[in-house]
Amino acid sequence: MKLLRYGPAGQEKPGLLDASGVIRDLSTVVPDIAGSTLTPAGLAKLKSLDPMALPAISGNPRLGPCVNRVGKFICIGLNYSDHAAETGATVPPEPIIFMKATSAITGPNDDVIIPKNSQKTDWEVELGVVIGSVARYVDEKDAMSHVAGYCVINDVSERAFQTERHGQWTKGKSADSFGPIGPWLVTTDEVPDPQNLDMFCDVNGKRFQNGSTKTMVYGVRYLVSYLSQFMSLQPGDIISTGTPPGVGMGQKPPVYLKDGDAVHLGIVGLGEQRQKVRNYRA
Repeated sequence: MKLLRYGPAGQEKPGLLDASGVIRDLSTVVPDIAGSTLTPAGLAKLKSLDPMALPAISGNPRLGPCVNRVGKFICIGLNYSDHAAETGATVPPEPIIFMKATSAITGPNDDVIIPKNSQKTDWEVELGVVIGSVARYVDEKDAMSHVAGYCVINDVSERAFQTERHGQWTKGKSADSFGPIGPWLVTTDEVPDPQNLDMFCDVNGKRFQNGSTKTMVYGVRYLVSYLSQFMSLQPGDIISTGTPPGVGMGQKPPVYLKDGDAVHLGIVGLGEQRQKVRNYRA
């Protein structure tokens, strides 16, 4: 299934995308794409439905974040060896973990807002993993049973805030609009191998990132197990698993986002995002 949320910001309704690409309304079936809806029982209920019996949504409504009420937005740094090399870093012996503020989450096609005093706002296409059931001290062999599905994430980053202002990376990752997720949450039955997904990111029509989850250092199964050793993972939590090479800071000379830029990114089978970039305006 491809689950989504549509409508004005803050007023989104739950929906699904049928086989012909039509949005079907789920608001009489579930309150939202969040919490218990993402559990195995919740997803089984949705899978038993006939999409053609659900109301069709006409037009081209705004798509909101594909998951609501995200408790934790966990990110993995330097998880592609070729990306680590382009940034001058070495692959870490264990995953680098940092948090992205949930207030950064926006719809997949909403504007990316360059924060006040920013000079180095950057793009990162990433595979997002959405948790469906509580994971606590799970073994790798059982890890995938705790995953509800996957989505596209643009882990927008302000590099000066991230690396030149000292302390942890979170302050360079958490500005409003820095976490577009969606367009859909694609359930695991439609993604047989999350370690074999092609991904891309274009800026103003130029291809900068052209990678694959094949080159992830720490795969989805390992990450779910690893993270569960340090914190419980709850339904609706999101893991952003790192980015392939081609980010702006890795260009020679570096290239950063500016007012008026257009960003287009996606992962095969998980959908695409398109964002306009604009400066912060009070």
